Amino acid sequence: MALTAGIVGLPNVGKSTLFNAITQAGAESANYPFCTIDPNVGIVEVPDARLQKLTELVQPKKTVPTAFEFTDIAGIVKGASKGEGLGNKFLSHIREVDAICQVVRCFADENITHVSGKVDPISDIETINLELILADMETVEKRIGRVEKMAKQKDKESMAEFEVLSILRDAFEAEKPARSVEFTEDQLKIAKHLHLLTIKPVLYVANVSEDDVANPSENEYVKQVREYAANENAEVIVICAKIEEEIAELEGEEKEMFLQELGIEESGLDQLIRAAYHLLGLATYFTAGVQEVRAWTFKKGMKAPQCAGIIHSDFERGFIRAETVSYDDLVAAGSHQAAKEAGKVRLEGKDYVVQDGDVMHFRFNV
Repeated sequence: MALTAGIVGLPNVGKSTLFNAITQAGAESANYPFCTIDPNVGIVEVPDARLQKLTELVQPKKTVPTAFEFTDIAGIVKGASKGEGLGNKFLSHIREVDAICQVVRCFADENITHVSGKVDPISDIETINLELILADMETVEKRIGRVEKMAKQKDKESMAEFEVLSILRDAFEAEKPARSVEFTEDQLKIAKHLHLLTIKPVLYVANVSEDDVANPSENEYVKQVREYAANENAEVIVICAKIEEEIAELEGEEKEMFLQELGIEESGLDQLIRAAYHLLGLATYFTAGVQEVRAWTFKKGMKAPQCAGIIHSDFERGFIRAETVSYDDLVAAGSHQAAKEAGKVRLEGKDYVVQDGDVMHFRFNV
């Protein structure tokens, strides 16, 4: 599943610092705009406690976690939709991602320049959202001129598209993103074909200081971001990018002790991946054998043959059935054989919709 989330934000909000921390990819980070000119792509392992438990049960030769891709995109400034700053690069790079993680500065630090001269997270969010809306408005305006002529000639497809374009134009004029529009299923299909920037799901990442990370609810900036996000049914996670850089260098017990000292239960990486998964409708299934225990990412709603195809196209092409047991049932039984004897192992066919946590063995014939 080659889905990727783009990390965006105004210059100097902590975007590249966060990216460096979660991917340990070493993207350049400096106290000036546009230090990340080309998008940096980092693959990060998805932490999953279930994988460790399955490894203990099966004791395979190797364990392979699933992974998620983050793209660090150049900082945006006001006027990006008209090519200001690195606007054109920003817009082209953001078109290539599946979801947007917008990092918002929620800390004051006189040593770190703010592009607009003051810390104002809502203004920052609105700056980026407006630039994306203006870029989408241009897309719609170009398209609507072509489609309108055909719609007037009563061409059914053109009439349907013209209606969607008109709805979108009204939304953009009201400075509302495409994702806020309530479309019918058919209208949504048309809208998705337009490859709009504001139709992509968004997650807001509030970057706070080290002092606020344990009690983010006390931070006035975080309160503002949460209130804003609630109005568009978006999720907010709170991290301290500076601390994440330190956590990234630790492992095992050392990492757990550091988190305890800070008074936080999980790292920003764990929060970010879980939230990005939720945003893109992703889930995990497992394969577990003596050779390897492995986690696989799939899109919720996918059926067994499609999930088999994630491993290899032959598995989907020659799919017969899937031997399936839920993670909870397998752990409760203590072994695959015990789960089988308890009647918890099922044989699922082509119409089975795979569930998060399923442990599967595919039978196929090519």
